[in-house]
Amino acid sequence: MPGVADALDGTALLNWGRHTLTALERHRDEINALNVFPVADSDTGTNLLSTMRAAVRGAEGATDAEISPAAPDRGPAIADHQPLSAHGVMAAMARAATMGARGNSGIILSQVLRGVADAVAEGPLTAEALRFALRQAARLVREALSSPVEGTMLTILDRAAERAADTSERDLLGVALAAADGAVKALGETPAQLGVLREAGVVDAGARGLLVLLDELVAAAGGSAPARPVYRRGAPEERPSRVSGRPATDVSVLSEGSAAADRSDFSADGSGGGAAYPAGAARSGEAASNPITPVSNPGAALPTSAVRPAGEPAPRSEWGSGAPHYEVMFLVRGSDELRIGELRDQLGALGDSVVVVGDGDETWSAHVHCGDAGAAVEAGLAAGVLSGIRIEILDDSGHTPAGKADRAILAVASGTGAVRLFEDAGAVVLEGAVTADVLLEAIRRVPQREVLVLSNGALPAHELVAVSVAARDGQREVLMLPCGSMVQGLAALSMHDAGRAAADDAFAMSEAAAGTRWGALRVAPERALTMVGMCEAGDGLGLVGHDVVVIDSDVRAAGRTLLDRMLGLGGELVTMLLGGDAPEGLSDDLTAHVAAGFPGVEVVVYPGGQAGDLVQIGVE
Repeated sequence: MPGVADALDGTALLNWGRHTLTALERHRDEINALNVFPVADSDTGTNLLSTMRAAVRGAEGATDAEISPAAPDRGPAIADHQPLSAHGVMAAMARAATMGARGNSGIILSQVLRGVADAVAEGPLTAEALRFALRQAARLVREALSSPVEGTMLTILDRAAERAADTSERDLLGVALAAADGAVKALGETPAQLGVLREAGVVDAGARGLLVLLDELVAAAGGSAPARPVYRRGAPEERPSRVSGRPATDVSVLSEGSAAADRSDFSADGSGGGAAYPAGAARSGEAASNPITPVSNPGAALPTSAVRPAGEPAPRSEWGSGAPHYEVMFLVRGSDELRIGELRDQLGALGDSVVVVGDGDETWSAHVHCGDAGAAVEAGLAAGVLSGIRIEILDDSGHTPAGKADRAILAVASGTGAVRLFEDAGAVVLEGAVTADVLLEAIRRVPQREVLVLSNGALPAHELVAVSVAARDGQREVLMLPCGSMVQGLAALSMHDAGRAAADDAFAMSEAAAGTRWGALRVAPERALTMVGMCEAGDGLGLVGHDVVVIDSDVRAAGRTLLDRMLGLGGELVTMLLGGDAPEGLSDDLTAHVAAGFPGVEVVVYPGGQAGDLVQIGVE
């Protein structure tokens, strides 16, 4: 965008979302490495990235539908292209982020986007609208948290809103810079506000992600995204305090002045003179003065469930209620991808909750819950040089009884055929009318500790978030996957892999669902006004997502036109789920239409038996 912008319209805001997505991808490893609160599971950067990806895709989907031209021979369709509205784009982003949110950080991000959407309800994002957006987002976040904790994303959001409100600047760039300045100052103060951050030598991971969002807003308003140091783990006594006169409680030293100040004292990678700290400094829960050191002979000090040959895993039959369970974590250096892959397989044989991730700099972090901590460490020693080994006893209730799967997939489905498809794929199926209370009770009846939920469009996003929060407790983790239909749910289920960590499994399944465009063919029950014109009772309606895009008095013709619209954007596989009221020969007609018009596209048809939709269509 050339020059300084007085306001950002829908197109500019969509570009801001895309650039933020790119920036979060660039900073993901940095943010993950900072993650120690509320759980040191190194996934905050990934959660923010996944949530922002869902938001951008949601906005792109909404704008694609808005600007798709009507086919001249198809009758009424989508209205002529109009400039993208700021509210339309941001509302779509906020909705998609709420549905696709991962973790606490993702949910908070969705509320930041919602604050912007509220602020642009009447027009583009201006300086005053940005002030309101930040205040609104701060209020929404605090209201959403049952126990707000200072030194986290909400504190940074508060300070950004305060600086934006207090600045005398009147243009959008000036207000955005003020907000970013307030955020970066507050970020440096987070260790002083939260003990777990201070002990680990990090700033808050989610707050760092929020700063990425604000920096990209500065760039969208016509400025240059402020240069930031690389925030890394560092023991407090190793932090220089000479630059800018900042106290040693600041984790990474920033140059003095505003976000736009000169950054010449930092090196080309942004890490610069005093900002980078040893990656091997104190881990969460360790004293800051106790740096990670390589382990030469850990076996003698490690608990094992029995004496057995080296490398022989403890069978899960030994995981009874009387046997201890351990959380084992360690870093691996001096390894390679092949040995890391073998380590991942070995840890999977030893226990569950396995995560082995790399930082992109020849260091990997491994995590497993198992009954034999010694065998887990021995597997790590076979893969490389270990450091930072942590072994903690887990409460027995943290594991399910021996022999039972640790993770369940709960899917909402209707229709005999559809229910059978989900059950055959290993899901627990919830049938009938579904309310938030019914879904919550179904989750609580599942015996597994990890539950991935495919709601398949049964409930709106805000109810799913509420159910997810209510269902979580000390013994259960619940992840809601963003599936708006049963065909999206089937696509997600095809990617399920119980051998992966729950977060990784949910991410892969969500990616599959997001990569599946879905639509439906229905019969209009009455005369009504749709976004593409008036329909009469008995007309065929073609929907993409929840929006009517085709009206035709001939139901079969409506189905053919719908397929043309959906495949016009590309696709390799079409999945059709036939409803209970589908007319005879409909699937043959639609399959022949795809074969004639889109050679090479594969079509798979299943009897679903669902009510309402004559056919649900998924395009991958």
